[in-house]
Amino acid sequence: MPDIASFPDDCRAQERVVAERRHSLGEDHPETLSAMLDLADCLWAQGRLIAARKLEERVVEGRRRQLGDQHPDTLKALGKLAVTLGAQGDLEQARAIQEEVVAGRSRLYGENDVETLRAVNNLAGTVASQGDLATARELLESVLATTCREFGEEHADSLTATANLAAILWQGGERDEAYALQQQVFEMQRWLHGDSNEATRAAAAVLQTMEQDPGF
Repeated sequence: MPDIASFPDDCRAQERVVAERRHSLGEDHPETLSAMLDLADCLWAQGRLIAARKLEERVVEGRRRQLGDQHPDTLKALGKLAVTLGAQGDLEQARAIQEEVVAGRSRLYGENDVETLRAVNNLAGTVASQGDLATARELLESVLATTCREFGEEHADSLTATANLAAILWQGGERDEAYALQQQVFEMQRWLHGDSNEATRAAAAVLQTMEQDPGF
């Protein structure tokens, strides 16, 4: 573990929590591992991906040993690690882990569970980053159909899947369909939250970027 002085100020308190739990409860105690994962989140937010990855790998190792490969807490840690790997450009390993997470959550909760669907959504992003737009599109269309059916078109996960699908279609050259989907996201966010909401502004910014693209 890096020295506490190397952490940003707002991560040092969480590092102290990790140290205290390690001392009082042990390295592999569930509360110690949870504190490590929280510290990894803090470091991630600060752009400290190498340090975050080391913690996430330690948590995965501990949870596999204590809880097994298929425990929800193990899958949660794996999901976080996969996102970090993807951000670092290790797409092959990230995809393999995300596929493991999707399979594990599907066995535990079913394919229509919201966390399973989020795992598929994350997998689709990695697949798209690898250049496999057709598979990414297929995954996102499946997620979108399920979230709309199970939770409604206005649900946050439905809107996320719609926006992600729009991005994939745009990247694949299907500009009109992509724009229409992104416009749908913007209008729904505005209806739900108003013009000043962060999600509404973000959706509007994507629309503006699309409109300004010379290829549109």
